[in-house]
Amino acid sequence: QVQLAESGGGLVQAGDSLRLTCAASGRTFSLYYMGWFRQATGKEREFVAAISRSGSSTNYADSLKGRFAVSRDNAKNTMYLQMNSLKPEDTAVYYCARSTVSYLSNTEEQYVHWGQGTQVTVSS
Repeated sequence: QVQLAESGGGLVQAGDSLRLTCAASGRTFSLYYMGWFRQATGKEREFVAAISRSGSSTNYADSLKGRFAVSRDNAKNTMYLQMNSLKPEDTAVYYCARSTVSYLSNTEEQYVHWGQGTQVTVSS
C-alpha cells in the first residue's frame, strides 16, 4: 500500500511562492496518476492539479492555471506543487493522493491513499 506524506507548507505573504512536496513510499509510485487537492476551513476539499505517470501530462483547476505547476520525479518517488503569486484565498490544507484511474481526474472520489496534509497560510 502506498503511503503519502506532504511537506513544505507554511506561512507566507501574498505574492510569495512555495513548493510543496509529496513523498511516496513503496516501489509503485511511477505506475499511478497522482493529484493535489486542498481544503480551506469550512469548505469542501477541492481539486488543484493532476499529473500523469510520466509527468508529461498535467491538468489544473481553472482558477489556478498559470500560477501553480505540478511535477514529479519518479526516481525519487516524489511529486511537487510549485505555487507562485500566492493569494490569501489559497490558504488551505493541501493534500496529495494517488489516483485510481488512468487519466487526469479532478474527482476526489477517484483518489485514495491521502496524505495527512500540509497547511499553507497566505497573509495579506
